[in-house]
Amino acid sequence: MVTETISGVTFVESRYNPAAIEEKWQQTWVELGLDQTQTDSAKPKFYALSMFPYPSGSLHMGHVRNYVITDVIARLKRMQGYRVLHPMGWDAFGLPAENAAIDRGIPPAKWTYQNIAQMRSQLQRLGLSIDWNREVATCSPDYYKWTQWIFLQFLKAGLAYQKEAAVNWDPIDQTVLANEQVDSEGRSWRSGAKVERKLLRQWFLKITDYAEELLNDLDKLPGWPDRVKLMQANWIGKSIGAYLEFPIVGSDKKIGVYTTRPDTVYGVTYVVLAPEHPLTQRVTTPDQQASVEAFVQEVTNQSELERTAEDKPKRGIPTGGKAINPFTSEEIPIWIADYVLYEYGTGAVMGVPAHDARDFQFAQEKNLPIKVVIIPENGDASAPLTAADVETGIVVNSGEFDGMISTDAKAAIVKHAEKHNFGHARVQYRLRDWLISRQRYWGAPIPVVHCPNCGIVPVPDEDLPVELPEDVEFTGRGGSPLAQLDWVNVPCPTCGTPAKRETDTMDTFIDSSWYYLRYPDANNDLQAFDSAKTNDWMPVDQYVGGIEHAILHLLYSRFFTKVLRDRGLLNFDEPFQRLLTQGMVQGTTYKNPITGKYIPPAQVDPNDPKDPETGEPLQVFYEKMSKSKYNGIDPEEVLAKYGVDTARMFILFKAPPEKDLEWEDADVEGQFRFLNRVWRLVNDYSNQPAVISQQELTKPEKELRRAIHTAIKAVTEDLDGEYQFNTAVSELMKLSNALAEAQCKDSAIYAEGIQTLLILLAPFAPHIAEELWHSLGNTESIHVQPWLQYDESALVADEITLVVQINGKKRGDLQVPAQADKAELEKFARESEAAQRYIEGKEVKKVIVVPGKLVNFVVG
Repeated sequence: MVTETISGVTFVESRYNPAAIEEKWQQTWVELGLDQTQTDSAKPKFYALSMFPYPSGSLHMGHVRNYVITDVIARLKRMQGYRVLHPMGWDAFGLPAENAAIDRGIPPAKWTYQNIAQMRSQLQRLGLSIDWNREVATCSPDYYKWTQWIFLQFLKAGLAYQKEAAVNWDPIDQTVLANEQVDSEGRSWRSGAKVERKLLRQWFLKITDYAEELLNDLDKLPGWPDRVKLMQANWIGKSIGAYLEFPIVGSDKKIGVYTTRPDTVYGVTYVVLAPEHPLTQRVTTPDQQASVEAFVQEVTNQSELERTAEDKPKRGIPTGGKAINPFTSEEIPIWIADYVLYEYGTGAVMGVPAHDARDFQFAQEKNLPIKVVIIPENGDASAPLTAADVETGIVVNSGEFDGMISTDAKAAIVKHAEKHNFGHARVQYRLRDWLISRQRYWGAPIPVVHCPNCGIVPVPDEDLPVELPEDVEFTGRGGSPLAQLDWVNVPCPTCGTPAKRETDTMDTFIDSSWYYLRYPDANNDLQAFDSAKTNDWMPVDQYVGGIEHAILHLLYSRFFTKVLRDRGLLNFDEPFQRLLTQGMVQGTTYKNPITGKYIPPAQVDPNDPKDPETGEPLQVFYEKMSKSKYNGIDPEEVLAKYGVDTARMFILFKAPPEKDLEWEDADVEGQFRFLNRVWRLVNDYSNQPAVISQQELTKPEKELRRAIHTAIKAVTEDLDGEYQFNTAVSELMKLSNALAEAQCKDSAIYAEGIQTLLILLAPFAPHIAEELWHSLGNTESIHVQPWLQYDESALVADEITLVVQINGKKRGDLQVPAQADKAELEKFARESEAAQRYIEGKEVKKVIVVPGKLVNFVVG
């Protein structure tokens, strides 16, 4: 609000002009240090955190939604008397920066820091109450020094190791590709080459050592969505079964398999190895050698996605070798097949076609025996199968176990296996150890040296960080650029012998797995964090981010927390106490259903949507905003047209935070009109000093006061527990309407209402609330005012509206004292004009009184 004082009289600008106030107040808040983290330990703490962004160069509406949600929570908690930590940083390592180096000829660091500067400016434009003194960037040596130090903690704990692993290999660019860089046809996203599988030595972290705790501790997270916890539980994939060994004919080796159905072991008619299994060559007979080698080579050229796709046929060939089913002593053939992966389980499976759908399909295609060993109760074991019977039932054709219920037979068969050294019970997890090696430049270098005498040698703490060299040529080919530099040559830290640095860098998920621990002590150059400070602030009280991070980031962060706890650095088990996964922001999308092309909205008449080139009718629907679909909304354009507060109000009002939000310009206009109404309300009031009455409140004053305290109660409840920002904004609108319609605008109650409206509005629309607050003569920021408490007595109405019904139909209503009992309510209703008109001269057979609501006369 623009004000000007002339001859002692203050004149107030009547038009709401966001541009005139938002930048001013943002600068004032910085000067006052309002957003800096308080250290008063007498106050309870609240750690509000959004998942930090990748610095791609510009914000999108999904970012805006995420950060505004967290900001409302942080502002509210400050007003409620908490010391609040609300920081921001940048998940700044990763492949896009290297792509920029290749495509634009610009160093990754320069490209990244340019983007950070631009996005930081955009975030500040949103009026977010972020403590920028605690900003971190994962690509800064000041940060990744401690990422490397934490890696060494894993190494010391025996939780980091190197082994050979199959990777996606681009034979043209001569580089490793992540799964997401391989398209659905198994080709490299950059070169278009058919991707191969190749064994390379890679670094892993032993997340499987924590599988059971990661699973069990999901019960410690009542503040997480059930959907996310279920996704993590499924990803960990605990199963209880048996490890069984099948001796190889003519060899002292055995094929180990894991199964959750040991009750079906008598029905095993073949065994399948992964083509890359070390035993494949050993079991292959000479006459099958050429066929097996050709098949292995063919499968090697397939990605994991291709091999495991459900909609593709399962391919395999016999090795010629045989194994022995130890339970039946029968010889069974050994096959190799593309759907078995060496990295999963034992790299081998037992084929039970009668009782597994995939095995049934494979056996039918390969003409392999199908042996029934489980039948339904009162079923017939000789009846032909048309599909696999995967249900439990009665065991048959299984020797001494015949007649047992299959669930009981599981335990009995495992006990038999243990007694005769065929195998044993095993708990297994779908979760695999975390492969963290990346053959890239733009990541944290793995801080070890390979010495010909000493082997793997950790870089000493005092020599951290191992910094990325700057003079690097980026071609996108030939593996990691680091491997081409003299940078790799160093003396061994232990013996001084010429040695080689590790040239792999770490997966960027490593950087984001501990960043929340750095914020409480972000400027510490002596430690990753001071344990006392981090233990004080942790766990994060409210974490906000997308559902797409439900598994990897959130699971890895939980893993890191538990490892660092076990290293004596942390005193808590879980990093994030409550989790809010906000929905996506969707835009109106136009698509030609025949060609599959998306059409920019500027080329479409919304009243008659047709393809501008073909004239064909277009599909119109909402979809996640994306450049490729031409349905994005540039936040900068919205802010320039309507201002920050309108954008924030729309984002919060349009949908519950966990639901997808459909962008509608009309709804944005609606929020802009609402803020204009608030502006006019306060503007009109600020020129009318309130009259303080010493007498009892009038009826209009009582009604307004009830509306005021109803709003305080409702908004507070909407912001407590499950955040319902949309209904909270609705309550603000109701209070605004009550003030506009109030018949006591010169009253102190009206003054209370105006101030209440602004305080309740402050977390949502901080700039306009601050401007209007100061226009009322206040000198302190509205954002340091205490959150309001409602007065229970103000919610009690003196009068209520009583509905009068005749035979269940409403015939009128009247105002009656709120405290009237049933007899009084009947008397008021009977004497009303509506009742007199309908019951006069008739017999009243029954009177139904619902206190506080209605009286119903049942007449003959």
